[in-house]
Amino acid sequence: MIQKLDYLKETPSQTAGPYVHIGLAPGAAGFDIYEKELGWDIAGPNANGERIRIEGVVIDGTGSPIKDVMLEAWQANSEGHYAHPEGGGTVEDGFKGWGRVITDFETGEWAFDTIKPGRTRGRDVGQQAPHINLWIVARGINVGLNTRLYFDDETEANAVDPVLNLIEWETRRSTLLAKRNDRDGHVVYRFDIKLQGHNETVFFDI
Repeated sequence: MIQKLDYLKETPSQTAGPYVHIGLAPGAAGFDIYEKELGWDIAGPNANGERIRIEGVVIDGTGSPIKDVMLEAWQANSEGHYAHPEGGGTVEDGFKGWGRVITDFETGEWAFDTIKPGRTRGRDVGQQAPHINLWIVARGINVGLNTRLYFDDETEANAVDPVLNLIEWETRRSTLLAKRNDRDGHVVYRFDIKLQGHNETVFFDI
């Protein structure tokens, strides 16, 4: 006989806490658990294309940097192919196209090194401008946030990107553009993510 358990209440949910860093990026959190950290090497040493650095902060609704964020990045190689059986072609040996970083606990800054991706062909949406997919989780965020990083120097490709063109207002589209700088001979793109308020970053429901 199955008892009716009407007296049981729904288990409360919680937002992501500091344990996320310990379990998913332990080396950055100060824990020597894995021989090789998971997900840090995005492009690998054999990847072709322009070497770049992406950096930024995640900003809350008060304008303050959030200091316990984890970001995952997923991208194509310089030819626009993903490291996946359905990625559209072959990739270089060691190219994963995926990485994971956490913010600096003191400053809230995050960064990763990779190669600039090429244009990709999306499923049922035509050719897309070079971009990096980002997933963001932190305390206070109940469901991970998905966004995209596009490059401000890819003007022609951005103008015809089918996803960017779904966003009605140009000022909203601009929240997805990383700004290029040259620093000591290295290419650095700045991409700050704003969770709420004026110039809030566009997030996608996927």
